[in-house]
Amino acid sequence: MPKLTVDGIEVEVPTGATVLQACEAAGKEIPRFCYHERLSIAGNCRMCLVEVSPGPPKPQASCALPAAEGQTIRTDSQMVKKAREGVMEFLLINHPLDCPICDQGGECDLQDQSVAYGKGHSRTLENKRAVTEKYMGPIIKTVMTRCIHCTRCIRFAEEVAGTDEIGALYRGEDMQITSYLEQAVQSELSGNVVDLCPVGALTSRPYAFEARPWELTKTHGIDVTDAVGSNIRVDARGRQVLRVLPRVHDDVNEEWAHDKARHHIDGLMVRRLDQPWLRRDGKLVAAGWAEAFDAIRAVDAGASIAAIAGDMVDCETMFAAKALVQAMGSTMLEGRQTGLAYDVSNLAMVNLNSGIAAVEDADVILIIGSNLRWEAPLINTRVRKAVWKRGAKAFAIGPEVDLTYKVEWLGADAAIASKLPKHVSDALAGAARPLILVGGGALAVPGLHGAALAIAKAANVVRDGWNGFGVVHMAASRMGGLMLGYAQPGGIADIIAAKPKAVLFLGADEVDFSAFADSLKIYIGHHGDKGAHGADIILPAAAWSEKPGTYVNTEGRVQRSERAVFPPGDAREDWSILRALADVLGVHVGFDSFDGCRAAMIAAVPALGDVDARADYGWPQNAKDWPKLDAKPKGDIRYPIKDFYLTNAIARASATMQRCSAELLHGQIFAEAAE
Repeated sequence: MPKLTVDGIEVEVPTGATVLQACEAAGKEIPRFCYHERLSIAGNCRMCLVEVSPGPPKPQASCALPAAEGQTIRTDSQMVKKAREGVMEFLLINHPLDCPICDQGGECDLQDQSVAYGKGHSRTLENKRAVTEKYMGPIIKTVMTRCIHCTRCIRFAEEVAGTDEIGALYRGEDMQITSYLEQAVQSELSGNVVDLCPVGALTSRPYAFEARPWELTKTHGIDVTDAVGSNIRVDARGRQVLRVLPRVHDDVNEEWAHDKARHHIDGLMVRRLDQPWLRRDGKLVAAGWAEAFDAIRAVDAGASIAAIAGDMVDCETMFAAKALVQAMGSTMLEGRQTGLAYDVSNLAMVNLNSGIAAVEDADVILIIGSNLRWEAPLINTRVRKAVWKRGAKAFAIGPEVDLTYKVEWLGADAAIASKLPKHVSDALAGAARPLILVGGGALAVPGLHGAALAIAKAANVVRDGWNGFGVVHMAASRMGGLMLGYAQPGGIADIIAAKPKAVLFLGADEVDFSAFADSLKIYIGHHGDKGAHGADIILPAAAWSEKPGTYVNTEGRVQRSERAVFPPGDAREDWSILRALADVLGVHVGFDSFDGCRAAMIAAVPALGDVDARADYGWPQNAKDWPKLDAKPKGDIRYPIKDFYLTNAIARASATMQRCSAELLHGQIFAEAAE
């Protein structure tokens, strides 16, 4: 590990570190535009210049210079100051003076660094250049005259997203950044280039001209549109969420977020349920809370009551519903609303045991029944990193799709899992870190989950210091629901067969409501979607941004989201609806406040109180204790997600997500208005 001196401070850095990283280790701020910690080094903005000795008597780019033993670095010399002023002057020669109308204003790297390192005036009298606008799709707004050619967007598209659709044309002052043939960028991660852009060249199209950063209230949240549990920041003004940005969490989402997580939020304000509704003579009519509760009391369901949880429900809501159902004398709880019925006798068998971050360390990966690019985009980026950067081999069973990296497709027949090709089984058995990822398509095929466990057993993927068996869920509520007991042995079919008098649908919109024709269907949710259309009684609840909650992601990590805004109209937080319903039905659930509900939940399941830790589900020490392995699945595997942008009620209400679906997936052309 080399030792070097930075402005008189001696630091020791790992071998292979750059001078820029050494300066930061010494507590010195180094300005930069092109350098980014998670992208390859370009070295083309020259803003990170420092003075290095021994070396040539000139400033050098610290981002591309390896740190070496005995170096003396100066970040505050007159040479460095003059060099940075010169670079900033050149950057501003062609940059338009449109900060007052630029959406990057207030959080712009160019603004900040020009104040800190610029001269304050320009000596250039020539006209500024202008660049024609480019079209990059419904997510990204472009004003390419502002572009400073840092190439962050190009490197992200190639290295992280895996879609080589952004590049540069021409040279020198004529250089332009554009998408391929100036078409929409076909990536579910495209919104990240807006965060990466250090100027206002790439900004958010749905957020254009909406607000300034100092107007917004910032709240920590968790993305509930999939089961990865990406850490996000919710920016709101008044009672409206205007923007979602990712927060850094190296073990979960690094610093990325997919486009659905970012831009489904305009759906939070439309198609909302803001008062109770009752179905009379086949039609839903508006009602009050007392009237709705009276209708529920009149059924007198007793112990014949069930609860079905939707995909975006928090653990507190599920616990409150469980307390109510159990107080009524029932045990009918289910969260797998689409009909899945896999074995949950040991939750380690349905968990991503390696952890999300360790996926990129695998050297042989077998994907079974999962379109990772749609089911878990930020796990797919980890697999891409393993294949693209570390040379891992990837195999897949399922219909062939573009996962953005090299994959050997073995076929779509589930029977392949019971007899893998020899070169695949040999590769798994000989790997240092073999990884098996089981997706939603595999869990829907009877026996395929067991066949995957049989492969794991034969290849010894569970060993000291490594557990390479993982299930990739798609619902934010899935692991939390399983921990709380939302799983019948036969899945939702068991509840249908029991024909309960009343069923609580907790934001469950994907259920086949015709199967509950003889039950009173009580929908507790926030959008007028499929669940509301099939319900007999609608109780308006809060969306994920309007309540605090606990979520458990697909690796078993417990995380918490905070309230950013308040629910509209007469809508209430889910736990309070269920608590009031308990009084109506004459039972006691053991809590009277949200804090009481959370405390009771943690007392019942202590792991749910260990925030940001991964729950230990206890993988069986002996192979004989594994569940029964059914190695004879049959039938074609089908991926459960048909449209990435329209997977939940909020996304289906979002105009942005509808346009993304129409344009990016279905090829619809949207004409832009002339200006």
